[in-house]
Amino acid sequence: MPVNIPDNLPAADVLREENIFVMTESRALHQDIRPLRLLMLNLMPVKIITETHLLRMLSNSPLQVEITLLNTLSHISRNTPIEHLETFYKTFDSVKNRRFDGLVITGAPVEMMRFEDVDYWSELTQIMDWAGHNVTSTLYICWAAQAGMYHHYGVPKYVLPQKQFGIFTHTLNNAKAPIVRGFDDEFLVPHSRHTEVRRGDIDKVPQLEIVSESQQAGVYLVRDVENRRIFVTGHSEYDAFTLKNEYERDLAKGMDIRIPYNYFPGDDPSKEPLMRWKSHASLLFSNWLNYYVYQETPYDID
Repeated sequence: MPVNIPDNLPAADVLREENIFVMTESRALHQDIRPLRLLMLNLMPVKIITETHLLRMLSNSPLQVEITLLNTLSHISRNTPIEHLETFYKTFDSVKNRRFDGLVITGAPVEMMRFEDVDYWSELTQIMDWAGHNVTSTLYICWAAQAGMYHHYGVPKYVLPQKQFGIFTHTLNNAKAPIVRGFDDEFLVPHSRHTEVRRGDIDKVPQLEIVSESQQAGVYLVRDVENRRIFVTGHSEYDAFTLKNEYERDLAKGMDIRIPYNYFPGDDPSKEPLMRWKSHASLLFSNWLNYYVYQETPYDID
């Protein structure tokens, strides 16, 4: 079944080229099935790329999904055309009186800052608190996962001595958790971050469970006991070339950046990277949509 997006969203053409079923709003109006209402708070600077990554993942389920894109009012991205934001995005004030089946909050390139020093922190915490009463389940990704665990449970983050950058092997701590239903015993996940949360701090919070982690990359997947919040510290939604583009970007800036771990064949940046985490990523998002959103949300959401 399709993901339901605005008629002229740029991601639509990319997804159609990949043989992904995209349904425009005008076509969806002629169907009688109630779509899931998903709100996507996009905190990434180049929003069009992140839209494509996440819509690709959210489309791979038998559920019709209606996407509302949200950006912060307290911070305007300089890397996305204002026309795009005005056409496709809403602000929190315009949606706060509505209810949604699910909410996705993306990562953001602000992890080296104190949470309270981020210019949209107050707005973000307001949205996270609002979601507790108006959203069936929220999926927090990368920096948002750290921000959510800090805001809701007081879990601190720590600066890493070196960027966690590459493709890492992960294992399951609780294979019976619905979010990892169908996962292999070992699976690969991309990470790209300068900070981390630690098992010792999370284990002190009785409302949280670490579902999956990596011996090298640390905590990966955390859920709250009520299944209202899922925290993902990696970037399962990344496509094959995202880490390559980040690596080349940082090199061009003159940054001291190492080759992404376990990414380029033979650790040779001149070789094309292989996509080895797509099936896991697809299952992660479809499990969230099915078991934590669709199976839990009321038909009459209002």
